[in-house]
Amino acid sequence: DAGRVHAGATLAARIMIHTPPNLKDPAWMAGQAREVAVASGLTIRVLDEVELASAGFGGLVAVGAGSVRPPRLVQLEWVPEGAQDARHVVLVGKGITFDSGGLSLKPPDMQAAMKTDMSGAAAVCAVMGALAQRAPAGLRVTGLLCLAENLPGASAARPGDVVSHHGGLTSEVVNTDAEGRLVLGDGLDYAVRDLGADVVVDIATLTGAATLGLGRRHAALFSNSDALAAGLASAGEAAGESMWRMPLHAEYADLIASEVADQANAESRPGPGPGAITAALFLARFVGSTPWAHLDIAGVGRSDAERDDLPKGGTGFGARALLRWL
Repeated sequence: DAGRVHAGATLAARIMIHTPPNLKDPAWMAGQAREVAVASGLTIRVLDEVELASAGFGGLVAVGAGSVRPPRLVQLEWVPEGAQDARHVVLVGKGITFDSGGLSLKPPDMQAAMKTDMSGAAAVCAVMGALAQRAPAGLRVTGLLCLAENLPGASAARPGDVVSHHGGLTSEVVNTDAEGRLVLGDGLDYAVRDLGADVVVDIATLTGAATLGLGRRHAALFSNSDALAAGLASAGEAAGESMWRMPLHAEYADLIASEVADQANAESRPGPGPGAITAALFLARFVGSTPWAHLDIAGVGRSDAERDDLPKGGTGFGARALLRWL
């Protein structure tokens, strides 16, 4: 029974990931989440572009500004009876329904797979849908889907813009193709500041640097908590979704320092660098001392060929591991 639930969650994530991007926009993803909520007894809240702007979700608004299909933030909640005051886990998923790179345009061959750039949000949505069948005792779980389409439209964010995030931290946009961390920053701050999360885990196809470092067999795992990192890595091994812990080397934060904002959204110096680490350090600013882990699934979220239990394309990585961890 557990195997069927875990496999079903992975397949649910893969179906969302493989949906063509002309059909799959932020509103479509929100619709999928509504279906999951009805089927699984979850409560759902969806913030549209007007609500996002008024509530200060500047990262989501900026990333989605270049598309006529506006951003959304979806909040799915699982609160078992008697668990209102239980430990609260918040899962945050990157949901870029198509990533052209924005004005910092990707080459055409790199755009072909970018319908899968919402794999983190798909995994979170699938996990939330499975909780009714695999509910952890005495635990509240919230899933946040940070949804936007990153296109180079007339109103798109520009390199040089300064974005004000939910909670007040500011980011200088150095590269509009480093958009995932901008939407996740909003989601992470909301999880900690407004939802009072006890533990936060985000999952995202975030950096090519993670793929260069670890290939396509291990996700890059970053955390400010040894116990949390160990728990996730153990769950990943049991689920066949391997993770490798990477260092949050604080000195690398100098590489994303900004003269006009709290931090820059990418390194400004040319050439290769510790891009997966600086991305994680960027996100760490939004969680403070709250136990937090970041799963960079850029390598494992996509498979170039069929092998073992993986299809060619989106893998749904994270759904089984997160269910086992919960």
